[in-house]
Amino acid sequence: MATEQALTPSEYITHHLTFNSKPIGDGSFWMLNYDSLIMSVILGVLVMGLIWWVARGATSGVPSKGQAFVELVFGFVDEQVKNIFHGDRHSFIAPTALTVFLWVLAMNAMDFLPVDVMHHFVYAPLGLEHWRSVPTSDINTTFALALAVWLLMIFFSIKVKGLGGWIHELFCAPFGSAKFFKPKSAMGFVGLILSPLLFVANFAFNIIEYVSKPLSHSLRLFGNMYAGEVIFLLIGLWAATGLTGTIFGAILGAGWSIFHILIVALQAFIFMMLTVVYLAMAHESH
Repeated sequence: MATEQALTPSEYITHHLTFNSKPIGDGSFWMLNYDSLIMSVILGVLVMGLIWWVARGATSGVPSKGQAFVELVFGFVDEQVKNIFHGDRHSFIAPTALTVFLWVLAMNAMDFLPVDVMHHFVYAPLGLEHWRSVPTSDINTTFALALAVWLLMIFFSIKVKGLGGWIHELFCAPFGSAKFFKPKSAMGFVGLILSPLLFVANFAFNIIEYVSKPLSHSLRLFGNMYAGEVIFLLIGLWAATGLTGTIFGAILGAGWSIFHILIVALQAFIFMMLTVVYLAMAHESH
């Protein structure tokens, strides 16, 4: 392949946005992005390992800086969960929210790594021509996370309300089932006609809600992180225009990095809050 200097702007961006993918089976449909999968696992192990290491050395006396930071993050997440979730499964929801927040934050933060430096000095020496460092800029990663939350939401809905109660809610909320019409009367006859129509309307609204939750949950995170990655690449192209471009590119890159800190943290926070909201909704009845 041609060197980075010989690439056109379009080829440069395409090169850095290409996944390290391998087909599954005959490759007609399934593809596995090894870079997203491996980076997600590595970051998850690092984050959870760091939390375990700090918790293992925790003391009731004067905390270390690492312990103080972890306690600050845990207290912040726990307070957010208490404000939203009022059920008896706080001991599960709060650790889940903490795991989601720290994991997504770590994956988002990979966007700060200079793509050219990582390519030339880390990935290329390992024989990796294409390797993307930011797992959350891959729609497959964000949708997998959102789908896991969605499955937990359905699981808790059935666990709290029972299978019959969950199915009843699908067909009888939010418009009811026309049971308020008195039987053996003209209004009761109207109720018999309206009930099936309300069942259809209720089911349609609930299906739309169930489908939209993982889509909006995943696409919001993916869109912000993908856009941030593209902007970093566009700023990096300035360096190819000479000394002036390098100076302006460095200034713009520094400014965007500072602003991107807010985006990285905010998107991790929003993903965590939506996770808590969806799990809290699963414990509520209409």
